[in-house]
Amino acid sequence: MQRPVLNKLSLTIASILATCTSYAADSNSTPQENTVTVTAKERLRHARTELLPNIGTTVYSIDRQQIDKLPQGQNTPFNEVLLRLPGVSQDSKASGSLHVRDDHGNVQYRINGVQLPEGISGFGQSFDTRFANNIDFVTGTLPAQYGLRTAGIIDIQTNEGGEPGARIGLQMGSHHYVESSAEVFGSQGAFNYYVTGSYLRNSIGIENPTASKNPIHDDTHQTKSFGDLSYYLDDDARMNLIFGTYNGQFQIPNNPNQPAQFSLTGFSNIDTGFNAVPSASLNETQHEKNRFAVLAYQKTLGAFNFQLSGYHQYSEIVFSPDIAGDLIYNGVANRILRNSTANGLQLDGSYKLNTQHTIRSGVAYQRQDTQNNNNVQVFPILNDMPSSDPITIIDDSSKLGTSTSFYLQDQWAITPALTLNYGVRYDRVSAFIKEEQWSPRINLAYQMTDATDLHAGYSRYFTPPSQQLLSQNSIDQFIGTTGEAEGPPSNPVKAERTHYYDVGLRHKVNSQLSFTADLFYKQITNLLDEGQFGQALILSPFNYAKGYARGLELSALYAEANWSGFLNVGIQKAQGTQIISGQATFDPDELAYIANHYVYLDHDQTVTVSGGANTQFGAYKLSGDFMYGSGLRNTPEGGAPNSSTLPSYLIFNTALTHSWSKTALGSIEARVAVLNIFDRSYLLRDGTGIGVGAPQYGARRTLFVGLSSSF
Repeated sequence: MQRPVLNKLSLTIASILATCTSYAADSNSTPQENTVTVTAKERLRHARTELLPNIGTTVYSIDRQQIDKLPQGQNTPFNEVLLRLPGVSQDSKASGSLHVRDDHGNVQYRINGVQLPEGISGFGQSFDTRFANNIDFVTGTLPAQYGLRTAGIIDIQTNEGGEPGARIGLQMGSHHYVESSAEVFGSQGAFNYYVTGSYLRNSIGIENPTASKNPIHDDTHQTKSFGDLSYYLDDDARMNLIFGTYNGQFQIPNNPNQPAQFSLTGFSNIDTGFNAVPSASLNETQHEKNRFAVLAYQKTLGAFNFQLSGYHQYSEIVFSPDIAGDLIYNGVANRILRNSTANGLQLDGSYKLNTQHTIRSGVAYQRQDTQNNNNVQVFPILNDMPSSDPITIIDDSSKLGTSTSFYLQDQWAITPALTLNYGVRYDRVSAFIKEEQWSPRINLAYQMTDATDLHAGYSRYFTPPSQQLLSQNSIDQFIGTTGEAEGPPSNPVKAERTHYYDVGLRHKVNSQLSFTADLFYKQITNLLDEGQFGQALILSPFNYAKGYARGLELSALYAEANWSGFLNVGIQKAQGTQIISGQATFDPDELAYIANHYVYLDHDQTVTVSGGANTQFGAYKLSGDFMYGSGLRNTPEGGAPNSSTLPSYLIFNTALTHSWSKTALGSIEARVAVLNIFDRSYLLRDGTGIGVGAPQYGARRTLFVGLSSSF
C-alpha cells in the first residue's frame, strides 16, 4: 500500500536547468563494486525513511532541482528557502529569521535523520543551501520520534557523491555582494564523497535600522564548509561521516542622529550638548562560529533496521561593544563571550512485525556545556544621578545541562486506505531546573479516494528553554548602576508544555492542480518566548503562564510542461498572559498589564502569503515570486504591549536564466535576479514590543548576477 502522507508539496518558483554533467565511473571501480554501491544506496535510503515516518503529519518537500528554481538558485540563504512554504513567516535575522505557525524558534534541524544540537542563537545562517539534495519540512502533530524542538522539523538529505564531478560558482550583486562557492563530489567503489565550501561578503549583513538604501557600518564576511563521506560495508550497512563549519563576522549597523543619554568624562556632557561620538560612527561587531560532526552507522537485518549516531557541536558568539559610544547612548558597554559545547548519542530502530504493524523505538542523550564571560562597563548611580566615570563588572557563569529521551510507537495499517500511528515519548532535562514529561502521540491518515487524503492528530509536547538564560545572580550584580534591571527578581525559566491538535486535507483536482488545507490549535502552559534584552544580538528565554496559538494554512500548486505556479496563505493568532520567569528584564508597568491581560506575542503575524510562477522558452527560463506579510506586532506610544501591528509589506522578486550544456568548460548557467523589484521600504521591527531591540527594515532592491559551471 502507498502510505498516505498529507501535503507532500513540490515547490516550483523558477525553472533552472539541473547541473552536473555525468562522467564515467572511476576506472578502478569494478562493475560488481558499482552494483553493490547502487543497491546499498537504494536499500539504505528506503530503510532510513522507514526509521522516521511522517504518518499523518504535514510535510512539504523541496529537492535540489526545485532549489535551483529559486531566484538566487543554490545561493539562496537557507531560511529564505523555507519562507516560500506555508505557515512560515519572516522576521529579522537577529530575532530568529523565521517563525513556524506563530512559534518563536523551536525548530529542529536534522541531517540524514540525525538530530543536531542547538547552537547559540545569532543571525548567521550556518547551513549552505547547496549541500541539500532534499529538504523535508515537517510540522503539525508529530510522531513520537520527534521531541524537544517541535514547531517544525527540517530534515536535510545531503548530496551523496555519485558520478565524479565538480561545480564552481560566483554570484555578485548590489551592496558589494560577492559569493564564491565550490563543490566536489564522486565515488570510488563503495566510498562516496561530497564536499562544498563558500565565501560571502556584502554590506547588508544585518537589517538596516533606518529606511535608507545603504545601511551604515553593516559589512559581513562569512565562510562555510560541509562534507558528507560514506562507505558502504555491504548491501545492508554503511558508515557515514558528516561535518560542517561556519564563521561569521558582522558589523552592527548604526542609527545616525541619536541624542546622547549619558555623560562620559572626556567624550560627552548631556548638560552642555558636547558629544565627541556621534551615533553614526559607532563600531560594534559580533563574531560567530559553529562546528559540528556526526558519525552514523546504519544497518538492516531483514525486518529490523537501525541507525546509531554520535555527534559533536561547538558554537560561539563574541560581541564587541563600542565602549565610549555604548556608554553614552545606553549607559552600558558589554563585551560578551558565549560558547556552547554539545555531545550526544541517538539510536533509532524499526521492526516490521507483520503486514499490519511496524514497531519503532529510539533513545537519545545529550550533554551541553555553556560558558558566559561578560566584561561590563556601567555608570554607578550616585545621589540618584549616574556618574560620568564608569566602573567595570565581571560577570562570568557556566551551566552544564543534560537531556534524555525515549520513544516507542506502532504504525498500524488498519485497512489499505487507513493508517494509525500511535505511541508515547519520554523526555527529561536537567539544566536550570529538572523537568520531565510523558507525551502521548496519535496520528490518523486516511486515503478517502485516489484524489483526496485526510489526516488528523494529537500530540503532547515538552519544550525546554535554551541554555542562554540571563541568571538572577548576574542581574543582582548591577544594582545601583545604569545596568540595574527595572523589574522584580526573576523566577527560573520552565519548559513549555503543549496540547497540539491538527487536521488537514489534500485534494488533487487533476494532474496539474492540487489544493491543501490545514487547521491547527495549540493550548500552551509555560509558553516560551525569547527577547533581546541588551545590546548584543543574543536572545534570552522567558515564560508566559499560559497561552495559545491557532491558524489555518491554504496551498495551491499548478504545474504543466512549460510553466507552473504556487500560492500559499497562512492565517494565525498567538497570545499569552502573565510573565512568570525572566521578570527582571521587563518594565514593571508592562508586567502589571500582562499579568491581567492576554497580549499578542511579538512575532505574531495575522496573514502571511507567498506565491510565484515560472515559464520556459527555449534555453531561457523566467520566474517571479512574491511575499506578503500583514506586519509583526509593536507597542504604540502609550498603548498596551504588542497591541498594534506594523504596516503590511509586499515584495516581488524575479530571475532570468540561460544555460549552455556540454561546452568546453562544462555545463554553464548564467543568472540575473532582482529581489524587491519595486524597491519597497518596509519595517520588520520598529524597536518597540516585548523583547524587541532596535528598528529593522527589510532589504531594499538588490540586483544579482551569477555564473556557474558544472563539469
